[in-house]
Amino acid sequence: MTGERVERRLAAVLAADVAGYSRLMGADEVGTLEALKALRREIFDPAIASHKGRIVKTTGDGLLVEFASVVDAVTCATEVQNHMGSRAANGGSNIAFRIGINIGDVIIEGDDIFGDGVNIAARVENECEPGGVCLSGSAFEQVRDKTGFFFDDLGEKLLKNIDRPVRLYAIRPRQSSTAAVMKSALGAKPFPLPDRPSIAVLPFQNLSGDPEQEYFADGMVEDIITALSRFKSLFVIARNSMFIYKGKAVEIKRVGEELGVRYVLEGSVRKAGNRLRITGQLIEAATNSHIWGDKFDGATEDVFDLQDQITTKVVGLIAPQIELAEIERAKRKPPADLDSHDYFLRGMASINKYDFSEETRLFFQKAWKLDPDYAAAYAMDAWVSMNQQATFGIVLSDERRAEAVRLAETAAELANDDALPLARAAHVLVCFDHQFDRAMSMVNKAVALNPNHGGVWHARGQVASMCCNPDECIQSMAQSIRFSPRDPAIRSFWIGSSWALWMKGQYEEGFGLAAKAIQFRPTPWSLGAYIMNAVSLGHIDQAREAMKKSLTMAPDLSVSRFVKDPSFRDPNINERIAGILRVAGMPE
Repeated sequence: MTGERVERRLAAVLAADVAGYSRLMGADEVGTLEALKALRREIFDPAIASHKGRIVKTTGDGLLVEFASVVDAVTCATEVQNHMGSRAANGGSNIAFRIGINIGDVIIEGDDIFGDGVNIAARVENECEPGGVCLSGSAFEQVRDKTGFFFDDLGEKLLKNIDRPVRLYAIRPRQSSTAAVMKSALGAKPFPLPDRPSIAVLPFQNLSGDPEQEYFADGMVEDIITALSRFKSLFVIARNSMFIYKGKAVEIKRVGEELGVRYVLEGSVRKAGNRLRITGQLIEAATNSHIWGDKFDGATEDVFDLQDQITTKVVGLIAPQIELAEIERAKRKPPADLDSHDYFLRGMASINKYDFSEETRLFFQKAWKLDPDYAAAYAMDAWVSMNQQATFGIVLSDERRAEAVRLAETAAELANDDALPLARAAHVLVCFDHQFDRAMSMVNKAVALNPNHGGVWHARGQVASMCCNPDECIQSMAQSIRFSPRDPAIRSFWIGSSWALWMKGQYEEGFGLAAKAIQFRPTPWSLGAYIMNAVSLGHIDQAREAMKKSLTMAPDLSVSRFVKDPSFRDPNINERIAGILRVAGMPE
């Protein structure tokens, strides 16, 4: 007995439907149908045609499309979702599609297709978030090295009516921003949740209507994070890592996955005259459950009391085992004068823009002159000077260097249990005054005081590097990245690690990190790390090109200047550096 031969072929299958279709139809049947027709006509059909797809059939709110190439299917799907997102952002339809893609063997019957290849695509689509694109594992394997997209591994899923688990991947388009470079470097997989309560604080919205008050909203977030991070029982993501979310509509669940935290705090600040309103709400990221929310009103002179109320309530909810005495110790003592704090916040706003100018330094000077007990302001004043020379190659006078050392000494004396000023002061003292042992002791104390602060770990890494302890440097930089995984200053973590890897003879790895750091913003310090590793690998031409760029930025750089004021504790390391600088073309 012979049967009719079944026609089959391998195909990339795209399945799409509208999220919440029944609800939309119940609310406005005619309007929803008209909107769907317009979306098909203006977005879906042109994208499918341009990527050589074939519409197999439509099902009211859904589409089944066949492509010869998975790359074409993925590119088409992403293009559609980008257009849909732009349309919604500009006041258009709020209809959101879910799109699933699979590659597999399909049965051909006329113009229709059937089989597991189709069924899996439909089930993958059911797993998508509204506005998202998901791929089966087989589809992912066909595109993983052929497109400019990020993929999040969602793990294996048991799909309805499919007798085997299917690994799923969520996709989103590559961004051209600094945030995308960071994500590429850190990897697409989300961080696992720590074994203790974990929290990220999103940038607070500035509702004052005054762009000049942006620094105030940012400063409120920094103060809350600082207070939270003083609890050793909490895992707190550093504020700098949250910049990529500033000014954007964010999905709390995705924030939790990307940063590896269980809870997310979001809020707003409204400042009008001498009145202030702060709102905040705590959300459990995985379930998007609203845990707590409140608003606080008061005069600007009460701002720190309002901040403390928020901190106490949030911490009390996510770490109820912490006693009130521990909460009180976590509160950072505010400066005596709010204007002093304003100046400090303005200085930090400049630092976050990688601005180490004299104007930035002036903000910190005004802060400590108004409040002579403001340890952080002294430390940041000195730290700006240190970066002017160490990072940007500006030659400072002996008087300026001595002034920076005095400021750092003052910060260290006043800091007491304030970890970051202590760590910043140590960085200055080792760089400008070669106080290697004392600086190492100071950063170790800072880490003990606040082990959850990425900036403290970064300072420890820098001091360890200058003390010629490369393993401790690398370990500290790794901690910096873990506590601040989306920090715009991540290039500093890479640069420090690159110098340490060079000391260990791991030139290829050090060269790669330095090259990534330069992509962000080349400076004499990052170019120096690049040159050290390049020459050690025999890449002399590349090293000399980097040296030319470095001398363009800092014309006063010279070997004799480095020999006179060496950066590292070990004389042999300094001699090696001087030799490499000569090979790369630095003038004597």
